[in-house]
Amino acid sequence: MHFNQTNHHKRNVLVVDDTPDNLRLLSAMLTAQGFEVRKALNGKMALTACQMVLPDVILLDINMPDMDGYQVCQQLKADDKTCEVPVIFISALDDVVDKVKAFDVGGVDYIAKPFHGAEVVLRIENQINLRLLQVKLQEKNFLLQEALDNLKSAQVQQIQNEKMVGLGQLVAGLAHEINNPISFIYGNLQYAGQYVQDLVNLIEAYQQEYPKPTSKIQQIAKDIDLNFVINDLQNLIGAMYRGSDRIREIVVALQHFSRHDEAEMKRVNIHEDIENTLVMLQHRLREAVNRPAIIVVKDYGNLPLVTCYASELNQVFMHLLNNAIDAIEEKLGNQSSNPYSLMPLDNGYAPIAALGETSKSQWLLPTPQIRIHTEVTLNTIKIAIADNGPGIEESLRSRLFDPFFTTKPVGKGSGLGLSISYQIIVQKHRGNITCTSAIGQGAEFAIEIPIEQPER
Repeated sequence: MHFNQTNHHKRNVLVVDDTPDNLRLLSAMLTAQGFEVRKALNGKMALTACQMVLPDVILLDINMPDMDGYQVCQQLKADDKTCEVPVIFISALDDVVDKVKAFDVGGVDYIAKPFHGAEVVLRIENQINLRLLQVKLQEKNFLLQEALDNLKSAQVQQIQNEKMVGLGQLVAGLAHEINNPISFIYGNLQYAGQYVQDLVNLIEAYQQEYPKPTSKIQQIAKDIDLNFVINDLQNLIGAMYRGSDRIREIVVALQHFSRHDEAEMKRVNIHEDIENTLVMLQHRLREAVNRPAIIVVKDYGNLPLVTCYASELNQVFMHLLNNAIDAIEEKLGNQSSNPYSLMPLDNGYAPIAALGETSKSQWLLPTPQIRIHTEVTLNTIKIAIADNGPGIEESLRSRLFDPFFTTKPVGKGSGLGLSISYQIIVQKHRGNITCTSAIGQGAEFAIEIPIEQPER
């Protein structure tokens, strides 16, 4: 907003005319009315004068040598510093074509010579007042936009806080409820295994002491395939051990992921948090009816402990990994339903529809893959999560972190995940989050946060 007029300053008018007599006449006329007048004899001088002190309004002659008024006005409007200064054209010509051209190049008014003092002053004052109103309107629009942005940000934060409080309580309660029975099962499996072994030992002792059992016992042993049961019992006990241990790992991951009781900043192992998040997403990574399993490639660097809000950083990992899975499923869904899907060959890809029936029976889609890369960069750590999905158009990437903006179909996304991630990384951790993508080659979201958070 380039407007110089205040209650404490004279209104500044720049008069541009190659005729000295006209300059003197206009200068005297406007000075008498309380304006501060500066003069320029040609377009080049006018442009220089505008760069030195921005005028409130410009009176610009059309017919000048080297650079006419239209060219001067075009250069003024092309410069961000001077583009909003009102330009009033002055000319001895009173032709309609000239007036139209004056407005086309950005002029706001047109005064014909010879000058009428009252008219010139009135037109100048009208433009200055109009500009003042425009500036006030711009200021109000700026304040309204700022208030709207703050409201959106607060709304997203409130939604996120309520969502995470509820999720944290749910996860903590669920983990607690699962933990009790699984601890009971896991703890008793050791005794059950010992009891089973004792019974097996007893049966084997009977077989040694009474090598010729009765026909009834022989029949029962045959019906239940006693030898198989004895050999398989230990396998069953081992499988139950592994299954219950896996449940215990999931419970621990749930507790670590929610961290509902850890609101303060603390030093954490980022790789552990990523692994816990991946445990939470195992059901989405497994093979599905319409796609193979999604491969997670981990390219971990040697990271130090990082000071952060662990539970909120986990939310970011969850959002980014979920988005990567959604992108891969979208790409594979589109390819599997397209008769011209591509099949990998030794030298590239070929349309499936172009292959013979024998080849069609060997249809293959690109292996779905998510790559997680971590590294230390100066005083920050970088976490990059990349997918080989369809990619994101350049026109959409600038809006990815806006609240309620989503590229997903209706009902598939709220448009809050990336906005929340932006707030957590940029505002809360004073870091940075960016997206790079190429259509057909996937997208990568990169996070950078300081290793040690500065004091607030």
